[in-house]
Amino acid sequence: MRLLKLVLFVLLVVLQYRLWFGKNSLPEYWHLQQDVARQEQTNQKLRQRNQVLIADIEDLREGEVALEERARNELGLIKQDETFFRLIPVKSKSYDDD
Repeated sequence: MRLLKLVLFVLLVVLQYRLWFGKNSLPEYWHLQQDVARQEQTNQKLRQRNQVLIADIEDLREGEVALEERARNELGLIKQDETFFRLIPVKSKSYDDD
């Protein structure tokens, strides 16, 4: 009977060691759960960015207003018979106190 108790105790210690320190242990599991949560947050941000890009693409495909606005802002294009004015801010001179 004493040998059986000793064998069961050793078996319990070995299983506890594997549970806490071995491969696929609880700390490793918790760490992986945190990694999955961080990846889910990253994926959510990327999904939102993709939705914005898809909406932008659809707007460019279907509407001339968005296409014209992008051509004006990013490429500096103007329509025919249109006058373009560029306003350059005046830089103020800084004076040193002597």
